Amino acid sequence: QVQVVESGGGLVQRGGSLRLSCVYSGILSDDYAIGWFRQAPAGDREAVSCISTDESTYYADFVKGRFTISRDNAKNTVYLQMNNLEPEDTAVYYCAARPGVSGPPPRYFSEYPDWGQGTQVTVSA
Repeated sequence: QVQVVESGGGLVQRGGSLRLSCVYSGILSDDYAIGWFRQAPAGDREAVSCISTDESTYYADFVKGRFTISRDNAKNTVYLQMNNLEPEDTAVYYCAARPGVSGPPPRYFSEYPDWGQGTQVTVSA
């Protein structure tokens, strides 16, 4: 089992930026696909962006051009740079890990077995 810990959430004004970090650790620390998901109050958990071991990426349409996912394998960390934030981006952001995935990353929450506790992102109008 891999441990996953998110950080970097907070309160920001519309148009502002935040960088979320996801630190993961496990037996094969360099061999995980990582997905960022979010869940707003009374909403479903939805994929935001995902990255595979070969750095193939997925972005949801609603974040394309605003968010960037990247990974630093030496630090077992995946980052989600979020720019031009909007109130609609307010949610708890979760990081999830799945071992041994290259190519197009999984984009459904059911495909990820290991999850962090989440970090709150709040964007004020």
